Amino acid sequence: MYEYIAGKLVEVTPAYAVVDCGGVGYMIEISLNTYTAIKDLCEVKLFVHHVVREDAQLLVGFANQEERQMFRLLISVSGVGVSTARVMLSSLTVAELRRAIVENNVRAISAAKGIGPKTAQRIALELADKVGDVVAEGLSDGMVANSVASEEALQALVMLGFAKPAADKAVSAIAKK
Repeated sequence: MYEYIAGKLVEVTPAYAVVDCGGVGYMIEISLNTYTAIKDLCEVKLFVHHVVREDAQLLVGFANQEERQMFRLLISVSGVGVSTARVMLSSLTVAELRRAIVENNVRAISAAKGIGPKTAQRIALELADKVGDVVAEGLSDGMVANSVASEEALQALVMLGFAKPAADKAVSAIAKK
């Protein structure tokens, strides 16, 4: 029903944002990745997914269309609801989630809160074909090599005793440069 909502960012928390659009304040649930992308902005454009339930109507917002598309793929999997998909997109970036699905990395997928091994397997199985084509189109040989090197660096730092989230952020920052 709604494609996006653009306007003045009135309030933002890690769980939701309030966007003033034409004098109406829209409360939009967001992921941590979207929060990071918009927290310092005055004006925002959030791509939204409208959820209609028996007891509520919700807007879930995303900083980009890619994240919204991944959200829609996740909620298409049996046993994955709106809250679970949002938590997954807060725990992993879209690229990390795509890679985990394509590589059938159940451990990485189940690292998100509330995702058990069976649900992670179901996500990997049901979405592998849907995200595999996108990943294959976007990867060059250099990107594949960089991905392998990044994974090896991350494993080495974890084995040396560094916390996985901190090591992952450091490796990701270096890989971007």
